[in-house]
Amino acid sequence: MSPDEMKPDGIKEAKPLWHGRFSEGPSDELMRFTESLSFDERLAGDDIAGSRAHVRMLARVGLLTKEEEKAILAALDRVEAELTDGTFGFEPSDEDIHTAVERRVTELAGDAGAKLHTGRSRNDQVALDLRLYLRREGRAVAQRIHGLQDVLLRRAGEAETVYLPGYTHLQRAQPVLLGHHLLAHFWALARDVERWRELLDRADVSPLGAGALAGSSLPLDPDFVAAELGFARRFENSLDAVSDRDFVAEALFAAALTQVHLSRMGEEIVLWSSDEFGFLVLSDAYATGSSMLPQKRNPDVAELARGSAGRLIGHLTGLLATLKGLPLAYNRDLQGDKEPLFDALDTCGRALVALTGLLATAEFVPERMQAAADVPASAAADLAELLVEAGVPFREAHAAIGSLVRQAAERGVPLEELVMTEPRLGPDALAVLEPGQAVQRRTTPGGAGPKPLKRQLTEARGRLKEQRGWLGR
Repeated sequence: MSPDEMKPDGIKEAKPLWHGRFSEGPSDELMRFTESLSFDERLAGDDIAGSRAHVRMLARVGLLTKEEEKAILAALDRVEAELTDGTFGFEPSDEDIHTAVERRVTELAGDAGAKLHTGRSRNDQVALDLRLYLRREGRAVAQRIHGLQDVLLRRAGEAETVYLPGYTHLQRAQPVLLGHHLLAHFWALARDVERWRELLDRADVSPLGAGALAGSSLPLDPDFVAAELGFARRFENSLDAVSDRDFVAEALFAAALTQVHLSRMGEEIVLWSSDEFGFLVLSDAYATGSSMLPQKRNPDVAELARGSAGRLIGHLTGLLATLKGLPLAYNRDLQGDKEPLFDALDTCGRALVALTGLLATAEFVPERMQAAADVPASAAADLAELLVEAGVPFREAHAAIGSLVRQAAERGVPLEELVMTEPRLGPDALAVLEPGQAVQRRTTPGGAGPKPLKRQLTEARGRLKEQRGWLGR
């Protein structure tokens, strides 16, 4: 070993993992452009977990002695401790977290440490780390969705007889119970949990043993590694194993759609908490003020949840655009899968926690909601259905009631007076226009009235219990 290969402490100077093929080292510009340590350091725990399983497998098939296995595992424990307590010393040659861990293990375990990468490529290694990361963090996102569902279900049960206008085109349409409205968001989030559940099942595949792209001539045991790491199965095709990022794309889609659902909730919170609506009052803990306007209480949590959806949609489309042009097998373009995945899961997770707290502490204003819903025109569909029950064809009934609503608006006459003059309706129809009566008439399964809501609450509790069972496993 030449003196220039030695560090001051006598440890061999680190070189790129691929230095043997090259007569000179990489340029600073190349290293700055290709490094990923600045963002993949968060995979350290997953990398060490994968390395432990790999080392045990190498010893099991006879590629490491028991002494070498013990030395490398002890070095991995030391590296994990250093990373945890912040004493790990990164080097300029540490291109990524995989390089950094292997370099330090070799420093600690010597020649035994140099065998850590036996039968392994960074191609199958990084695919493994990312699957381990997603298995943990994707489940955490699903858990946070579940927490928001729990709050929505609780608030829906508390709302009891409170009703508000249901909207189409942001125009008042028909009254609905507040609980029914909140459960609409619950069911959208329930689908999100199912998406996370299904994609995590599809991602539950160990790619370790695929090597760079073609497997290995060494007697590796990918099934052992998969079992050690708790995967449901190992890969079937080595080319696919190192190039597959479907699981990342699916996670980005699930995160983006979850965030879209949060964005829609955020939009309603912004509207409902405005003076113009006045349906909702935010807790001080989940509202912000203005640097200039002393009177302001702003719904920043809802706005940021809404605004973040665009960025997560961009992450998904960006990765799909990267994947669509890649030939088999691994290409360095795939390094671009991590930052969007990390940001998407971080952002979606934070938004879920913040909106859960906001909705748990917000105060609904039933008087404002019900006053807006009790406009007589909101019962127009019910008046038409009264005519249908009397044998009038629906289109004729629709036209007749539409004409009454138009006349009331044009002439400035209360709709009730015109209803009394309609011979096919008369005084008995006025009961439909009484406050709160229209929502009572919603009786069909899944509808917005009291009886179907009671059944829906029971079904929602059952769904939450079933999801809780999966999340607890």
